Amino acid sequence: MTDGRWSRYRFNDDWWVGAPPGAVYAVLERPEDYPRWWREIRHVVRTGPDTGLARFRSFLPFSLRVGVRAGRRDPAAGLIEVLLSGDLDGWVRWTISPSGTGSAVRYEQDTALRKPLLRHLSLPARPVFAANHALMMRSGRRGLRAWLGVHLDDG
Repeated sequence: MTDGRWSRYRFNDDWWVGAPPGAVYAVLERPEDYPRWWREIRHVVRTGPDTGLARFRSFLPFSLRVGVRAGRRDPAAGLIEVLLSGDLDGWVRWTISPSGTGSAVRYEQDTALRKPLLRHLSLPARPVFAANHALMMRSGRRGLRAWLGVHLDDG
């Protein structure tokens, strides 16, 4: 079995979106709508006021299924935190702040793979898993911009 440290992933992504922070926050706090604008988020269903189930799949031929639970929420600080369990165990956090004529959006993730096959492959496939994550995040950024009606060429 692979050493647990190789199955842990920490990611940080920074996006700029040409919409006010309040509008961005309103979209990001509604995970049940993510499949409508982020193609890799295949399914989200609420199971309670602060809980749900999600399934996502990027370029690689496997899906991840996770339970989600609301963590910290602070609209004034632009903070949304979600706790994950299942195929991934850990947390993700969005931080939205004003930036010029739009918003700076920071995504942070600290998770460990729990899906047995992926955990076993975590050392040899680590660069591939990281590239898969990068593709998913690029798609999310584009989808969020389009969903908000933002058409930018700033990369």
